[in-house]
Amino acid sequence: MIQNIFIASETTASSSPLEALGVSPKVFVIQLVTFVLVFALLKKFAFGPVGKMLAERRKTIDAGVQMGLQMEKQKSQMDEKVIIALRDARLEADKIISNGHEEAREIIREAEKVAGRKTDLMLADAEARIAEESVQAKRKLEKDLIGLVSEATEAIVGEKIDAKKDAQIVDRIIKGLAKK
Repeated sequence: MIQNIFIASETTASSSPLEALGVSPKVFVIQLVTFVLVFALLKKFAFGPVGKMLAERRKTIDAGVQMGLQMEKQKSQMDEKVIIALRDARLEADKIISNGHEEAREIIREAEKVAGRKTDLMLADAEARIAEESVQAKRKLEKDLIGLVSEATEAIVGEKIDAKKDAQIVDRIIKGLAKK
């Protein structure tokens, strides 16, 4: 093994410094040319379209962000409009309800007036009927009383009294009772 190390160190000492690192200058130059050639091909055919696609994508993203900001602004404006519309609708509804209550109160007042008038008419009609029935009852009572008095007088006097005398006697008796 020691012999191998000496051989390796002799070989290394006689070659170039790149060969000491395990790199051959010919291979290095070929790899460098290949790298430059591949880089140029990639730059022309791959990096250009990819860069263009990335730029377009950036524009699309920026447009989306702008649109999102614009939509957010429109949303806040619409929210304000909705709040105003709801407030106006609430005020209008309150006004309609208030008017409805007022109309209902007016209808109730009018109905109470009509009911009062009807009640007054009914009472007046009832009073008129009562008065008429009272007059009729008094007339009937007078007739009945005249009949009874006539019969009583006939029984007491023992003779038939004519209607004229009978009426005079009944009138005197009624007037005498009315004064008491």
